[in-house]
Amino acid sequence: LVFVFLLFQFLIKLHKLLFIYCIDYIIPVSLQTCTDGFTYDRRARQCIDIDECRTLPDPCRGDMQCVNQNGGYLCIPRGLYSQSYARNSPRSYPEPSYPEDRSTPCILGYTLGADGTCVDVDECEAESHQCNPTQVCINTAGGYTCSCTEGYWLVGGQCQDIDECRYGYCQQLCANVPGSYSCSCSPGFLLNSDSRTCQDVDECETNPCSHGCLNTYGSFMCTCDEGFELASDGTTCNDLDECSFSDFLCQHTCVNTPGSFSCICPSGYYVYEDGRSCEDLNECESGNNTCTTAQVCFNFQGGYTCLDPLRCDPPYIELSENQCMCSAENPACRERPFTILYRHMDLSSGRSVPADIFQMQATTRYPGAFYIFQIKSGNEGREFYMRQTSNISATLVLSRPIKGPKTIVLDLEMVTVNNVINFRGSSIIRLTIFVSEHPF
Repeated sequence: LVFVFLLFQFLIKLHKLLFIYCIDYIIPVSLQTCTDGFTYDRRARQCIDIDECRTLPDPCRGDMQCVNQNGGYLCIPRGLYSQSYARNSPRSYPEPSYPEDRSTPCILGYTLGADGTCVDVDECEAESHQCNPTQVCINTAGGYTCSCTEGYWLVGGQCQDIDECRYGYCQQLCANVPGSYSCSCSPGFLLNSDSRTCQDVDECETNPCSHGCLNTYGSFMCTCDEGFELASDGTTCNDLDECSFSDFLCQHTCVNTPGSFSCICPSGYYVYEDGRSCEDLNECESGNNTCTTAQVCFNFQGGYTCLDPLRCDPPYIELSENQCMCSAENPACRERPFTILYRHMDLSSGRSVPADIFQMQATTRYPGAFYIFQIKSGNEGREFYMRQTSNISATLVLSRPIKGPKTIVLDLEMVTVNNVINFRGSSIIRLTIFVSEHPF
């Protein structure tokens, strides 16, 4: 009987050692591996206990009874087997059955209390357990369990850190630490109160841009007003010098302004409705001139002049307000033109050539007469020539560009020849041309 009792004590101790190293623990389903004593159930998607008493051939020898345990099994003498050792029992040891004889020692894992009953021994508190230093001892009825703290799992009897970052616990950035993990967010995002997810930061609320700001997911974009461009720092806006883009933005002078530009015109002009062209200011019509009442105001491109009243030099006499006549009856007029007609015109500087600028025509036709048109004086630079267009008319042609400001006086002569009556006479148009300073 003593031998049987000692064998029973040995088997109980062996059972506790097996129980310690055959405990179950939680692993991710995705690994589909279980510790010894368990098998993976695909339908339930979890590890379930293996009943060694049914699957192993003759697991216990002699007169020993096989009792299945969670993650292992136990061999005990058949005489000591009771219903408390039923199959599929929970992880903790079953409550012991006490013999009527109170002098019988308690089974392993229990000790005799002051009241004579067997009470559980807390191996964890007594530090009599055999858990690995990486494990945590959990006391059970009649025994103890070795487990791992949160953030660790049992692999090969050792508690190893779980790399939570592999399983997407963090929305953006994850840093694994022993037994835990830490989430953080990319620039432009803020970690939410759940310490896992991130929310976009609206950077535009802090006014980072000098002009306009457009919030984007995780960042922002600065925009500039019309006439400005974004600087290399991505936040400030620099003024665009539109005047440097082209020489044809303005007809005269371009002045850059913040975000735009403006055109200005020289004296004697004003900026036209298009904001770029220059239009002549007619000082004679506006009254903005210095001419006296005796003078005649003559407007030309970019300015004006005051014409004095006509004075005919002898032997010429005034025929009208712009014409002088030398009478044929006056001997002093025989070699002189019969009439001198005064005309004025304006011309833009640098005008393209050739250009028809003035026309002459005989006002009276005599039978048997023909007419010759020519430039009598004032064409020293050869800028003009006469082109006869009919028997009684001719056109003054500008053949070379003239740079202003400049005043040119041309005497355009019309010679009348009549061989029937042996007559030859001439008339003069004294044409004064005011060439403007600018080509507009």
